[in-house]
Amino acid sequence: MVNSKHHSVKKLCILGSTGSIGQSTLDVVRLHPSRFKVISLSANASVDCMFKQCEEFVPEKVVMVSSLHAEQLAKLLIDAGHEQILVLSGKAALDDIAQCPSSDTVMAAIVGFSGLMPTLSAVKAGKRVLLANKEALVTSGQIFIDAVKDSGAQLLPIDSEHNAIFQCLPPQAQQEVGYCHLNNSGISKLLLTGSGGPFRTLDINALDNVTPEQACAHPNWDMGRKISVDSATMMNKGLEFIEAKWLFNIDPDDIQIVLHPQSTIHSMVQYKDGSVIAQMGNPDMRTPIAHALTFPERIESGVAPLDFFKTKSFEFQDVDFKKYPNLKLAIDACKIGQGACTALNAANEIAVDAFLNNTIKFTDIFKINETSMNKFVSEEVTSIDDVIALDKRVRNFSLSLIINHQKPDIEECCKC
Repeated sequence: MVNSKHHSVKKLCILGSTGSIGQSTLDVVRLHPSRFKVISLSANASVDCMFKQCEEFVPEKVVMVSSLHAEQLAKLLIDAGHEQILVLSGKAALDDIAQCPSSDTVMAAIVGFSGLMPTLSAVKAGKRVLLANKEALVTSGQIFIDAVKDSGAQLLPIDSEHNAIFQCLPPQAQQEVGYCHLNNSGISKLLLTGSGGPFRTLDINALDNVTPEQACAHPNWDMGRKISVDSATMMNKGLEFIEAKWLFNIDPDDIQIVLHPQSTIHSMVQYKDGSVIAQMGNPDMRTPIAHALTFPERIESGVAPLDFFKTKSFEFQDVDFKKYPNLKLAIDACKIGQGACTALNAANEIAVDAFLNNTIKFTDIFKINETSMNKFVSEEVTSIDDVIALDKRVRNFSLSLIINHQKPDIEECCKC
């Protein structure tokens, strides 16, 4: 029997379309050409990848943050006969396409703090926002959630863990992301799973000498380099812990981290009656992306279902905070307040970049993060301007620690 149900076409703005999440989003769109229209795309400087995306999806507008790369892309598009595609540049242009009325759904997939403002612009415009940028909530918390509530935007989590929790919630809570009351729904705890990254079984004394290549070799997930390092330090899980607090309006003491090396159970919700509901699947970001793109309807994602006869046995372990001090630091920041969270995220972005450029050791990431967070822990953050100002000050301070690291030992530098 033919399903004659009419589906409205989703008009998409994909912020960060050349990154891992952006490309996975376009993979799902490719499977359902009649369901989606790509209105706008953005990238920082990946001209070749963006050109191919423009040729295939023919968006109305494209933003390249780098003006030089915007000029290069515009020339390529004109030469290829796509002069109708408007190429813009600069950070302000990201805000423009995020809030533009031409799109109704925004995939917020820009990595890091740079994704905050365009994501917030989409929220303020009342869009359906697919949140893959966890830093937006980590750095602005209540400010961001208040904007969601004020505008009537629909917030749908894309991180596999938060999407899993979302899928395990009652329908009423799903309609109130950011300001739901889980206790009224009989929920007692959220269980965030994490693989433990590539160094879960590595001796703690060997962490000093790991390389960026080793840190980026995640055993289960295919991710960008920054997120891969965050997974190796488990800072990624710490940022997810903070994000979960805001997405689901829950006390930090009611969130528990569970190491699950197979990455098959993506997270769980524990109910007061003793029930635990889990969401499972193969580790592939196209599953949560497809789920959010057409929620509450389900569509094919291109991901094979779990084969339980080939799936390894499920393992669960407690977290060793001595091996993962960054995770403990993030949990502490979540309990302390917004200033600590904003500062920690800024320091971590600087420290991870330094590690990826072989400027500091893997274990120095924690030292930079801890010193920076402790210095700015009491900062008041009540507006977006406060968030931006604090982020800038922390980055400058963290950079100074790294510069000083070139002189004395970082152990001494981090006592300041």
